[in-house]
Amino acid sequence: MTTTANALTDRRDLVILGGGLVGMTLALAAAKMGITAHVVDKADAAELTAEGADGRASAISSASWNLFCNIGLAPMLAPLGCPIDSIAVTDQMKPGRIDFRPGPEDGSLGRMYANRDIRLALFEAARQQPSIAWHTGVEPVRRTRGPHGAEVELSDGRTLSGSLLVAAEGRRSPTRDEEGIGLVAWDYQHTAIVCGLSHEKPHDNTAWEIFYSAGPFALLPLLDDAEGRHRSALVWTVPTRNAKGAMAMGDAMFIAEVAARMDGLYGKVELTARRMAYPLTYQNAGRIIGERLALVGDAAHGMHPIAGQGLNLGLRDVGALVEVLAEGMRLGLEPGDAQLLKRYENWRALDNFTTMSVMDGIVRLFGVPGRTASAVRRLGMGAVQRIPALKQTFMNEARGLSGKLPSLLQAGGGQQGGD
Repeated sequence: MTTTANALTDRRDLVILGGGLVGMTLALAAAKMGITAHVVDKADAAELTAEGADGRASAISSASWNLFCNIGLAPMLAPLGCPIDSIAVTDQMKPGRIDFRPGPEDGSLGRMYANRDIRLALFEAARQQPSIAWHTGVEPVRRTRGPHGAEVELSDGRTLSGSLLVAAEGRRSPTRDEEGIGLVAWDYQHTAIVCGLSHEKPHDNTAWEIFYSAGPFALLPLLDDAEGRHRSALVWTVPTRNAKGAMAMGDAMFIAEVAARMDGLYGKVELTARRMAYPLTYQNAGRIIGERLALVGDAAHGMHPIAGQGLNLGLRDVGALVEVLAEGMRLGLEPGDAQLLKRYENWRALDNFTTMSVMDGIVRLFGVPGRTASAVRRLGMGAVQRIPALKQTFMNEARGLSGKLPSLLQAGGGQQGGD
């Protein structure tokens, strides 16, 4: 599929490799600022949005929601997201938990969306955007970058050109590897089992993060289904050596294990979506730019899903890159200009490093086994619970509202940069 009549000679500002959640959001955000793009994805859109193709759900922070609003996705997405009004953090459901609940003037802590719903909204918007040439079912066989631009030859023989090549291909980015960009990486030796649940009691728009020494157990609120059943997404982290066994369990046994860890929280529980398993690793690119090249999303950084910040971090990449490019183009610079790319890298460096380090630290802190470690953690959590200013700091981080925010991630921050 392509949305242009003559892709062979159609030069655009960006050539984005990867049309997933981050890559397509980048294309739409760029279009909002008058920046044109080719988007290339080896998968077909119908495959990516098929029922059951991606059973995951994502927590969309307040800042990320602002981005979706500013690029025109709010009308389609607003009815589909479940607000996160509070977050409960507990060590093995024992006393000493933290409850994060913002004041009425602050709004929710975010919204939970099925990844499929976000994809559908992004793809529908992309089809209607003439600034985006969308090429699916093909993959790059050659990438060339030089003083005058970037060029990508596709597996069907077509050649796309642009000023800047953007790698949004995910953790196994071939473009990043071809550039020779090294990774700081390690394997957590854990696997996330993801599925959908229905339950007897309502979740009251609360996200639960229950820490066990074997791994976190997260319950994320979803909207009730058409039949009025209360629903949540489960992300259960287990040691990789146990993952095959957990996936091989019959549904009844699996639900019994889940219910035991929920300690009666939501009453009777049932499985509503098939289980999917994802190995958990940490990886951080040594740099996120090259000659006429920028990395965004998981191509630049991959983290543990412990606080649901992975996608939000990638969307902050999007906002920063688009703002830097738009400002440079207003001054007469082209998107592939080295000065602009360096500014993008500098802007993102501290946020990426800080967020990923904090998430990694939390994983390690709550993974220490034993009663003494649990008692110390609960003592610390109780202290946080009693200090409103500290809780507010954590909530601002969760909502993505700390630090220097790109304009597209601010409320009402969308400015039309071109036709």
